[in-house]
Amino acid sequence: IAANHCPNVRIARLSAEEFTEAMQGTRSFRRLREQEISLTDYRFSTVLVDPPRAGVDDATLALLQRFDRILYISCNPHTLRANLETLCRTHRIVRRALFDQFPFTPHIESSVLLVRRN
Repeated sequence: IAANHCPNVRIARLSAEEFTEAMQGTRSFRRLREQEISLTDYRFSTVLVDPPRAGVDDATLALLQRFDRILYISCNPHTLRANLETLCRTHRIVRRALFDQFPFTPHIESSVLLVRRN
């Protein structure tokens, strides 16, 4: 971020569950305070999701549906499909891509861009 001279970007690592708790205001996080990030100061319209193989939990799926755009990256096509069944109730898929980051293995990364339905 600094190398690209982006002074208006701040990063704090949170798991999906922690992000959900922070956005709902049910828990505060030292990592956000250390970066001087107050979530109420932002209007979030896009979210990047890269969950573990187990996929996204139900509370986080409900939160994701509030965003205008969702960029979902997945290493598990089965949980991706299950999560997309929920997300496609409020969003539509506009782009998708596959990335073979592990040649000669059965693993593949999937990327899906979803946009809120009107």
